[in-house]
Amino acid sequence: MSIVTRFAPSPTGYLHLGHAYSAWMAWTRADIFRLRLEDIDTTRCRPEYADAILEDLRWLGLDWDGEVRVQSQHFPEYALALGSLQERGLLYPCFCTRAEIARAQSAPHGVEGVYPGTCRALSAEIRAARIASGAPYALRLNVAAARRCVGALRFFEENTGWVEAEPERLGDVVLARKDTPSSYHLCVVHDDALQGITHVIRGEDLREATHIHVLLQALLGLPTPLYAHHHLLTDASGKRLAKRDKAATLREMRAAGTKPEEILQQFEASA
Repeated sequence: MSIVTRFAPSPTGYLHLGHAYSAWMAWTRADIFRLRLEDIDTTRCRPEYADAILEDLRWLGLDWDGEVRVQSQHFPEYALALGSLQERGLLYPCFCTRAEIARAQSAPHGVEGVYPGTCRALSAEIRAARIASGAPYALRLNVAAARRCVGALRFFEENTGWVEAEPERLGDVVLARKDTPSSYHLCVVHDDALQGITHVIRGEDLREATHIHVLLQALLGLPTPLYAHHHLLTDASGKRLAKRDKAATLREMRAAGTKPEEILQQFEASA
């Protein structure tokens, strides 16, 4: 069986070494390597960053198979998947602000980073009235209801073996907002299946998301690929490289005279 992998960056900035390492890890394993631009956040993603990603990958010598999939061009497809979950009663509108969620998480027995379920029990009448009033809302997945539909789940993690999926660890995740009609979680499982991805090779920081992804795959009747989460590159202080910390970009390194083979040698030493 051919190994089909992918690199799926969000064009919200220029590629840094951490991004490139993840692309290289997936590329080296692949018989078929796909490239996808996850640009559903239209407020932060920019065409110049998308163009730069392709340029930087070519400069490194990483090629890909087939057309680049650009998620913002496929919102109707994601809407169909979202609609199928809504028809089954697995979604509910959430009217909470980020501040309200933070306060609930800081209360006794609150779990940081997990939605406390404030809007889950609202009546249909209250929901309809709030929507009619124009109140902004997001659509959340009712994880408990979803679990009742699919039962026990597991996925295969390379170098670990079979892992029992526990989507409750992430709580009732958002699958759509007014300004972003589909979420990362929904789009990624949809597109991995569409592009025939057999091995998802990505950073350790996305390991927890796998629990929700496996649940969505089961709900949507999609295959579950093999997963391999690699370690993250860090700076001299041990902090992982990130856009928000202004990690050195490939464009900056190239302008400073760095050669692609130097970067690839660094990746080989880190693998």
